[in-house]
Amino acid sequence: MLTTGKTFAESQELVYSLNAEPFHRRHAQTVAAVMGWFAEHLGHGDEKDFWQQVGLLHDVDFEKWPDAHCVKAKELLAQQGYTPELIHAVACHGYGLTDVDDKPELEMEKVLFAADELTGLIGAAALMRPSKSCKDMELKSLKKKYKDKKFAAGCSREVIAQGAEDLGWELDKLLELTLQAMAGTEDAIEAALGA
Repeated sequence: MLTTGKTFAESQELVYSLNAEPFHRRHAQTVAAVMGWFAEHLGHGDEKDFWQQVGLLHDVDFEKWPDAHCVKAKELLAQQGYTPELIHAVACHGYGLTDVDDKPELEMEKVLFAADELTGLIGAAALMRPSKSCKDMELKSLKKKYKDKKFAAGCSREVIAQGAEDLGWELDKLLELTLQAMAGTEDAIEAALGA
């Protein structure tokens, strides 16, 4: 059984103490909720808290130390008493992108790598909709945004595609499941942010 060493509330407090920007807090809560959804969907419901905390903490260092992303997170999380398995899971989402050698091995780690960038793309696409929601977004609409390289250009299509490949999934499956995850957790994310 994967353990974190901390409660979700303690992890949220740490993230918020180091990330004042509303965008970073929203991204943390979004990825936490999406990871929890995937834990349930993929048959890892007994590890849902672990998946959620990894999602919540994955960018814990990004606002203050963007040039040391994932490297600084390992140091911070170790100082805070998190378990080695959580630290590895957080760090490995930067594999091949940052200065960490931690490679995604577990399904959960591969899901984080794949879904992290994609949540940003889906979130940006939702903001373009009259409803400002992804609940009424269809896969074909998301695919159109994904193919438009100018749309949400900061969301790496290469990382998303690599993530799908690492999971052994077709890209459409990753897009569809992540869209379902975001639609299914949208209300919980807003509640967590106090909106």
